[in-house]
Amino acid sequence: MSVNGISLKQFPLNLGPGASAIQQPEFKGGMDWYQGYGLRHGDEGIESRLVTMHTFSESWDSWEMHPLGSEVVVCVDGAISLIQEDQQGEVIQVNLSMGEYAINLPGVWHTADVSETATALFITSGMGTEHRPRE
Repeated sequence: MSVNGISLKQFPLNLGPGASAIQQPEFKGGMDWYQGYGLRHGDEGIESRLVTMHTFSESWDSWEMHPLGSEVVVCVDGAISLIQEDQQGEVIQVNLSMGEYAINLPGVWHTADVSETATALFITSGMGTEHRPRE
C-alpha cells in the first residue's frame, strides 16, 4: 500500500503536549485561520508549537512578536533576511540561505525581507502573537 504525504503549506501541523502531532485544517491565508488555531489549541498554553511553511515573493509588510516562546525559522529554498528588534530597540539582520535557521526569541519583534522567492519553515510558539505595521 502507498499513500501520499500531506502538504505542510496546505495543512499546518500542531506539535502539542504528550508529544502529539495534529494536522490542522487547510490554511487559506488570513488572520481568521490563526484565530481558529488559538481556539483549537489555546488551552495547551506554551506547550504547543505551530509548524507551517510559506513561500514569499515580497518582503513582509508587518512586524510580529511571540511573547510566550521562541520561534525557529528555517530557510528551505532561496534566501530570506530576518530583521529582529529586541526589547532594547537594537535591530539585527540575520541572512538565511537554504538549510540555515534563526531563532526569534520571546518578545523579539521580527519581519523579513525577500529579494526573490524564498520558502521558510516556521516552528512557532504562536499563542499571544502580536502584530504591528511595518513602516
